Amino acid sequence: MGEFDIYVDSGNNIPDHLIKKHDITVIPYTCLVNGEERWCYEKDVPFEEIAKKYYDDLRNGADIKTSLIPKERIMEYVTPSLEKGRDVLLFTISSGISGTHNQALYAKEELEKKYAGLKVYVIDTANASMGSGLQALRAADLRDMGESAETCAKHAAESAYKYNSFLTVGDLKYLKKSGRISATLAIAGTLLNIKPVLTADGNTPAKITFFGKERGRKKALLSLAEAFSARAENPESQTVFIAHADCADDANELAEMLKERGAGEVVTEYYDLCTGSHVGPGTVAMFFYGTDRKNPAPAAQKKTFSKPAAQTI
Repeated sequence: MGEFDIYVDSGNNIPDHLIKKHDITVIPYTCLVNGEERWCYEKDVPFEEIAKKYYDDLRNGADIKTSLIPKERIMEYVTPSLEKGRDVLLFTISSGISGTHNQALYAKEELEKKYAGLKVYVIDTANASMGSGLQALRAADLRDMGESAETCAKHAAESAYKYNSFLTVGDLKYLKKSGRISATLAIAGTLLNIKPVLTADGNTPAKITFFGKERGRKKALLSLAEAFSARAENPESQTVFIAHADCADDANELAEMLKERGAGEVVTEYYDLCTGSHVGPGTVAMFFYGTDRKNPAPAAQKKTFSKPAAQTI
């Protein structure tokens, strides 16, 4: 086994059982809910319990603010590994979504000066939620096969844009609040039952941008399934992840669609809280390995609502 430890920020959204199975350490985001600070992940507390309360609070109109993970928290978490003489591989959600990646780079600089001869590899996953988590899980598999931290970091950097993410939201007001669509468009879209489909794009840094729009929830879920059919590589031999913001029935419906299209194992989980607050309750997202996102999208790509707005946590 490679002599290094794997860390992720909680935005990587890895299910509890896989965190334990692969010996991955989670560095949590925090958020303010009506002025009260909460951890977005707590070790040994079922994530479903934390997430359900969070999305209930959002539905009930709670004032929620998110923030990046500060350098000091990152240093606090990874220092024990370095003190044991072990390198560190740290996965963050896209630098185009959160400033946490830059905080991790600052932490890396200080820690490598203090622990000479050891390395802290910081990976910009160019993704979020399980689009990031899948990359950390792949690194854990490679580590368990005996690969070094350096090899795993190189593989992660080279393959980041092969991990595809698509999602649709339940209520446009959260996109309006985050500045991704205008108030006028949110009202019109709600009246017409328009459901946007979003994706992690192929830009550097990567952001979550509009992919298309559908009339109604069923068609939006079908659009996700069709994107999987168009872009997944060897679907039968990979695990596909679905994250949902407290809408398990819709997540299960999408899972059945993906299985009908050849998906092997499909795992569902609650959507991570940090980015989840920007898309809101009712969001359904899927994540899989497929076509490089830097390549042009399939010809069937829909016209988008509008130009995407940059959003940083």
